[in-house]
Amino acid sequence: MRFGTVTAAALAAGVSFVAYSAHAAGDLNMICSADSQVCDLMKGLFEKQSDIKVNMVRLSAGETYAKIRAEARNPKTDIWWAGTGDPHLQAAAENLTQEYKSPLFDQLQDWAQKQAESSGYKTVGVYAGALGWGYNTDLLKSKGLKEPKCWADLLDTSYKGEIQIANPNSSGTSYNTLATLVQIMGEDKAFDYLGKLNANISQYTKSGSAPVKAAARGEATIGVVFMHDAVAQTVEGFPIKAVAPCEGTGYEIGSMSIVKGAKNLDNAKKWYDWALSADAQSHMKDAKSFQLPSNKSAAIPKEAPKFEDIKLIDYDFKKFGDPDVRKSLLSHWDKEIGAKAN
Repeated sequence: MRFGTVTAAALAAGVSFVAYSAHAAGDLNMICSADSQVCDLMKGLFEKQSDIKVNMVRLSAGETYAKIRAEARNPKTDIWWAGTGDPHLQAAAENLTQEYKSPLFDQLQDWAQKQAESSGYKTVGVYAGALGWGYNTDLLKSKGLKEPKCWADLLDTSYKGEIQIANPNSSGTSYNTLATLVQIMGEDKAFDYLGKLNANISQYTKSGSAPVKAAARGEATIGVVFMHDAVAQTVEGFPIKAVAPCEGTGYEIGSMSIVKGAKNLDNAKKWYDWALSADAQSHMKDAKSFQLPSNKSAAIPKEAPKFEDIKLIDYDFKKFGDPDVRKSLLSHWDKEIGAKAN
């Protein structure tokens, strides 16, 4: 479906044309927390469908949250697109982002609407994806290692130096992992688990998707990531298999937020509405992005890991999106894990 078709459909549904206007002028300062290939695709599509120039920076979700917080008195960013929802919720709780309810709100999946409602409409879900890992099947075979099917399996001593995971201070993916393990095991047991896992970690990366990219290159055997990031490497032709942990796992609601005090507010709202459209979300698969889109009418990539095939926990987004909870968990991680990291 082309942009003009979406516009006509939006008009027919009573959606204001201003949400999709191709006549707005000026700039938009955006931080993108998705994979760089997806960021570039979305930026290019939007610029072609409007005369708005997008000044984009790619940062992980944790880094973006820190940047927006540091610049609260003089915002340099208008809109923050993508990245795990926990830091978006933290920014909302600290009043770093502003309320906006898109005219496309009713077109969204329930989980995307709940993300918005829980934040007072200061953020909204744009995609979702389950947490797991990807492993290099060739390396696993050549090293005589067994397939890791469960969180418990990752503690096997045979995986010493074989696993990569991101640092939860910079990575939304890894903070989601930390929060997931705490919800599955309880905080004390989760940190005991992470302490043992540390013996098998070769590197704590800055970016959440970096571990499975390293596995694809043969620099690691296992990368703990969102499953769609593992699938993306498989589609690229690398010997990567995605795994959903047998005990259960968490998931992300990739989100979008307008920064409070945005200097290009009208253009930020135009991006916001466009990015929630079925047409825009259907194009994400063109950049090998295999999340589940939030618009009910968007095309779901056939390769996307389906929630119905995965044992998901009842992830408490509100609790683990709270700034105090985040601060406490990261402080605990820095003391117990970061200080002893390889």
